[in-house]
Amino acid sequence: MTAAGEPRGRPAAASRSRARRPADPAGGGCSVSPVTGMAHAHADDPGRKARGAFFTPPGLCDHLTRWAVRDGADAVLEPSCGDAEFLVSAARRLRALGADDPDLIGIELHAESASRAAARLRAEGVAPRVDVDDFFARAPEPRFDAVVGNPPYVRYQQFRGEPRAAARQAALAAGVRLTALASSWAAFTVHAALFLRPGGRLALVLPAELLSVNYAADVRAFLMRRFARVRLVVFTERVFPGVQEEVVLLLAEGEGPTRHCELVQARDVADLASREAPVSRWVPGDPAGKWTGALMDERARDAFTDATSRPGAACLLEWGETTLGTVTGNNRYFTLTLQQVVDEGLAPADIVRISPPGSAHLRPILDLDEARWSRLAESGSPAWLLCPTGEPSPAARAYFDRGLGAGVHEGYKCRMRHPWWRTPLLAPPDLLLTYMNADAPRLVGNSAAVHHINSVHGVYLRPPHADAGRDLLPVACLNSVTLLGSETVGRAYGGGVLKLEPREADALPVPSPDLVASQARPLGAIRDAVAADVAGGRLWDAVARVDRVVLAEGMGLGDAAIALIADARDALRQRRAARGRARV
Repeated sequence: MTAAGEPRGRPAAASRSRARRPADPAGGGCSVSPVTGMAHAHADDPGRKARGAFFTPPGLCDHLTRWAVRDGADAVLEPSCGDAEFLVSAARRLRALGADDPDLIGIELHAESASRAAARLRAEGVAPRVDVDDFFARAPEPRFDAVVGNPPYVRYQQFRGEPRAAARQAALAAGVRLTALASSWAAFTVHAALFLRPGGRLALVLPAELLSVNYAADVRAFLMRRFARVRLVVFTERVFPGVQEEVVLLLAEGEGPTRHCELVQARDVADLASREAPVSRWVPGDPAGKWTGALMDERARDAFTDATSRPGAACLLEWGETTLGTVTGNNRYFTLTLQQVVDEGLAPADIVRISPPGSAHLRPILDLDEARWSRLAESGSPAWLLCPTGEPSPAARAYFDRGLGAGVHEGYKCRMRHPWWRTPLLAPPDLLLTYMNADAPRLVGNSAAVHHINSVHGVYLRPPHADAGRDLLPVACLNSVTLLGSETVGRAYGGGVLKLEPREADALPVPSPDLVASQARPLGAIRDAVAADVAGGRLWDAVARVDRVVLAEGMGLGDAAIALIADARDALRQRRAARGRARV
């Protein structure tokens, strides 16, 4: 679509795609602590959180060492060994396999932890070798049969300077380029693999970010290129008490490449230890692509793949472009209520109408029309954005002067603008898309033609699809394939919230324009009932109605396939909910 075809005030598509899509912000903008520990450490160590270190349950260590250590002669490395929980488990395993003098090496940056680790190994009757060193500064020594452990998990905000540079360089030595937004575990995983002898085994506890974040794409591709077998163990319940971050066990071995992953699903560590968990096989469409599909039941995965491969399936990008909303830099200052507009005496040219901050007002509706927007404005919602299109009025100037006195202009976004108070503005989008979701994303019409700020995304429909898209796409997208797809293309955060960035929304599986056109009459017939269900908090009743029209009638899916997809949709949603009770 060329610039000439864009709505007035909206940047051309080529420039917009660069401007609106920042590098993957995983790790920022969510409610969890910026440092969520995965590595094990002594419970009384006050600095463990800053190093991304937390105690690892012994049962988890034992499971990994039983898998990775298979002969009494195996040489075992635990990088970032903390208090040596894995080394102790490996020592016992090696003794059981007949080793008189287990070949164990630990590396630990924190001297006090290294001292405790050595003491624990001596107590096990093992001559300790625990080096106080930076693992990323160690040149790969590919002599180990097994590398086991739980990498420190430090998010990019705290992972800076020389440590970050060393980590990225270590990953680059394996041909893996990591962005500046990568957390510490990503480089650690790649570097650890370089210490294995040919055919060796890597057994790590990793954050479930491995499956979904964009910055881990090269890590995913590396694992499938480097190893002949890649097994993922996922849990339906949290296995680290008091830590919201979900984990996955990575068990990789042999000389690659491989085209498929092996999957094991367990409730918790006790469940994993009490039975021989079934192993299923999964082939990712793109090794570097997201692996969240691995969390589905195998039959549901097949049904979902079939549904998204049918002629009636498309992605949201086929309908139009998804954009970030206006970033004001200070919503409390720049968004205004009706009473504030009146009290300040602002001129009509000083303000524009917006969908108020947040998305709660969009969840019970299919369309933000004039009547609904007016009710929001009259009820005291901040439904205007201070955004003079030309020279500010004297009243606006006075408001900006008070903002200067309050230091609003010193905020980061305001400092980057000239003048500091002129917020960038796109034309009103055709549709509004919620991107932080506790239950499921909502696509809502924008009949009121209001602007959007960055608490929701905007969708600009291409002209051939605009009329049908505005009216029927919000209904048609309330189907189980789309909602399950949101779980696979989006990202789940520790509080149970599902986040969709614009480029992830682009990949959202939705009914195609042709399918919506062919089902226009039945979709129109159920629209009022779906709206009533949504307004009444009966979202899943609404989804069941839409499934019959879109999936059964429109796409020809059978009842069994639809049930599998709906069950997988609920399972992944409940998986998120089990990790927190956040409501957005």
